[in-house]
Parts: sequence; structure tokens; C-alpha cells
Amino acid sequence: MDRMMVKTSTHFKVLIDPKVRSACIGPDGSVAHVTRMISMISGRWKLPILFRLYAEPSMRTLQLRRDIPGISQKMLTQHLRELEADRLVERTDYGEQPPRVEYSLSERGRDLMPVLMAARLFSEKYPS
Repeated sequence: MDRMMVKTSTHFKVLIDPKVRSACIGPDGSVAHVTRMISMISGRWKLPILFRLYAEPSMRTLQLRRDIPGISQKMLTQHLRELEADRLVERTDYGEQPPRVEYSLSERGRDLMPVLMAARLFSEKYPS
């Protein structure tokens, strides 16, 4: 068992000085960080986009749209822009005519993938 966790009769309790509650629930605490990460991946199409870009090193918009059934061009563009703003995805514009733009996971996006894979394993282990 982790040294930072103590098992009680109903839950695991984090050992933290009561004066330092902000480590969990303060503006820079655990809850704030996890909430920020969840907001980065919230959106109907963000996870499918991230998993497709995890499977392929680089993809064009049309390829993503073909591989993600049901996504509209508008939503794909919107979610790609949000993922780029959160620096999970990198956009490469080759400056060619006709325009050629490719998307790939950024280093930050690649660092997030083990977390998402762990969430997938959790879901498989504990189905509804």
C-alpha cells in the first residue's frame, strides 16, 4: 500500500495536515488539476480524435473525418482547435496550394494517453 494512503473502514484517506487542505481542494490542489484535465478532453469528439491520432502519427482532416463516423466538419474543426489550444494536438500547415494541413499528438497529448488507456482498462474491468 502507498505510504500516502491509509485504509479506513469506508475509503482511502489521504494523510494531509488539516491546515493544508488546499493541497486537495484549493485553487492549485488535486481537484483543480484533475478538473482542468477533464475539461481538456470533454466534448463528444475529443476522445475519438485523440485515440485516432494516437494510432496514427499524423493525419489530415479528411482522414480524421472518414475514421470518426458521425462527426461533422464543423465539430471536427472546433474540437481540433480546442485540442490545439490546450496543446494536446499540433497542427502542421505546409503552406501549399491546395492547402495541406496535418494533425498529430503533441508531447503533452502523448503524455496524456497512458491516463486515457488506464481509464479504458478501468472501464473494461468494471463494466456498468
